[in-house]
Amino acid sequence: MARREEIAAGLAALVSGEGLVTDPRELVPFETDAFTAYRRVPLAVVLPATTGEVAAVLRYCAEQGVPVVPRGAGTSLAGGAIPQEDAVVIGVSRMSRILEVDYDNRTATVQAGATNLSISDRVAADGFFYAPDPSSQLACTIAGNIAMNSGGAHCLKYGVTTNNLLGARLVLMDGTIIELGGKALDAPGLDLLGLLCGSEGQIGIITEATVRLLARPEGARPVLFGFDSSEVAGACVSEIIGSGITPVAIEFMDKPAIEICEAFAKAGYPLDVEALLIIEVEGSDAEMDAMLARIIAIAKKHGVKSVKESQSATQAAQIWKGRKSAFGATGRIADYICMDGTVPLGQLSHVLRETYTIIERYGLRVANVFHAGDGNMHPLILYNVNDPDEAQKAEAAGADILKLCVDAGGCLTGEHGVGVEKRDLMLHQFTETDLNQQMAVRAAFDPDWRLNPSKVFPLDLDMRKAS
Repeated sequence: MARREEIAAGLAALVSGEGLVTDPRELVPFETDAFTAYRRVPLAVVLPATTGEVAAVLRYCAEQGVPVVPRGAGTSLAGGAIPQEDAVVIGVSRMSRILEVDYDNRTATVQAGATNLSISDRVAADGFFYAPDPSSQLACTIAGNIAMNSGGAHCLKYGVTTNNLLGARLVLMDGTIIELGGKALDAPGLDLLGLLCGSEGQIGIITEATVRLLARPEGARPVLFGFDSSEVAGACVSEIIGSGITPVAIEFMDKPAIEICEAFAKAGYPLDVEALLIIEVEGSDAEMDAMLARIIAIAKKHGVKSVKESQSATQAAQIWKGRKSAFGATGRIADYICMDGTVPLGQLSHVLRETYTIIERYGLRVANVFHAGDGNMHPLILYNVNDPDEAQKAEAAGADILKLCVDAGGCLTGEHGVGVEKRDLMLHQFTETDLNQQMAVRAAFDPDWRLNPSKVFPLDLDMRKAS
């Protein structure tokens, strides 16, 4: 901290244009990410324009002993991009070009700051798309998607980021540039690309990525299924998947979430039900009709109250607008903490029931909206951020829900990552021996623990054991 001006001068010599931010007022937007409960103004922010600049900045920070926090668009809901006062934030937002579209190999190579949606927008006219679709896809970057192994509504059929990532250019803390994977479906040697995906910015900074492109289906049709309880809707999801049916998406909303999203999007969601499933099928008309017939038969066994098929592309877009706007729409009515636990589908009804019990015990409210098809829950715990007592209760309730997910055979995170939010819960899922092994792998890439420090691992673990 005492060397702030000296460090800033050194950084200024390494980046072009307006690539350095040091003014206290201009640093404020970088003090937090979408996990707004915690914030720290960084020492400086660097916005490189090339891989070479990223390498130079990392090399300089390593030499000066300065911690580094990688940042995409700052949409992390787990505090993955929250800085420290003595850290330099390296953002990739200026590196946003789509470098190559290769239809022969069905790949796109993009800079790390390209937004998720920009890839699909680029190739849509030619009948292709990029499958992972987080709710923040309009803003979130590919670098952040890789760091957190992001998913989205359509991950049930097409998988999350790791299933759609073929290659990456990575800069290590000492400035070394390495290439992982490529355009082929698999690469020889250790699967370092698999290690990179979900590493939360702790082994290097991604500057380019090669991703899979998929051909758009002939047609797609979202259908709304209304139920009298969340537990019954959860049981229906479990039977649909257990029967061998794989829709492209199964999304869940409980009554509070339905009302919030319908008020915002006017999507035509039924307001007289306690739970809603958005189930999308795709293919030819005959294929969609056949799959829907099987799904409707299962839904009737679970007492489905209403079934409403999308009748047009406009109506389908409104249905998905409501779902993808859920987090933002909820933010209009209350502060909230968004959880991200994943559970086996057979435990979905049980975990939903216990979630409501936990929330009631703390005297709070919850809106449940999540990727039901793969059991990735997103309870939004509503509270008043200006009430310290409510804020503490919300955090405690969230921790109890995540422990519930683990105890039911699931895990702490499905797509948001661990970041700051869940680091102290890691010992609920892993033994100290397990975590020491994970830290040893991390330390092999960054032995001085400069990259995204104080994230993922509990702070009271002895990092020296891993070095």
